[in-house]
Amino acid sequence: MNFKKLFQFLGELQINNNKEWMDGHRSYYKEVRDEYISWLDYLNIEFAKIDPDYFDTPGKKAINRINNNLMFHPNKLTYKDHFGAGLDQVSKQGDFYIHLGVQECFIGGGYWHPSSKILKSLREGIDYNGEEFKAILARPSFKKMFGALVEDVSLKTAPKGYSQDHRHIDLLRRKSFAVVRNFSQKEVESSDFMDKIIGAYKELLPFRRYLNTAVSV
Repeated sequence: MNFKKLFQFLGELQINNNKEWMDGHRSYYKEVRDEYISWLDYLNIEFAKIDPDYFDTPGKKAINRINNNLMFHPNKLTYKDHFGAGLDQVSKQGDFYIHLGVQECFIGGGYWHPSSKILKSLREGIDYNGEEFKAILARPSFKKMFGALVEDVSLKTAPKGYSQDHRHIDLLRRKSFAVVRNFSQKEVESSDFMDKIIGAYKELLPFRRYLNTAVSV
C-alpha cells in the first residue's frame, strides 16, 4: 500500500474540497481507494487467522464513505479528511476501527457513545464482573499500547439502579468504553506498519471480547 500517495490525495482534497474537483480527479480517488481496499482485504484475512470468532469483513464493506453526511451536518466540508474503515464489523460500534487522515492517524476499538440499550448492557456486564475488565485495562502491555480509556463526559452521579458507593462506580458512570492507539504519518508509511496493526489487533482482542460479550448476553 502506497500510503504516501494516500496522504498526498487527502491533502490535495482538503485544499480543493468540492464536488467539481473530485469529479475531475475521480480516477485518482479510485486508484487510492482501491489500493486501500486491497490492503484491508489482506488485514481481513490475517485477522481471521488470529481470531476464531472473527466476523469476515471484506475491504469494500469495511471502508467508510469519504463523503460527509451534509443532511445532518450541513456546516461540514463536502469530503472527509481521512479514510476510515471498520473490520470485524458485526456492528459499526464495536468493530476494529482504522483512521488514516491528514490531521490524525489511529486505530481503536470499543464503544463510543453507544445507544442507551447497549450502554445498559455494558454497565450490567461491569456490575457482574468488572474485576475482569479492570484486569484487562491494567495489563502492562495494554497500557503501553493504548494507555487508558478515551476521556469522555461521564455522569456526575450513579446511573439508575446503581449506588454511589458501587465498587466499579468509576466505570459505571462512563458513557463510552473505547481506546485508541495513535500513529504518525511516518509510522504509517514505514515498512512495519502492517505488523504494528496486527499486533494492536491481538492486544485489543480481550478488551473487545469482554465488551462484545456484555452486549450480546
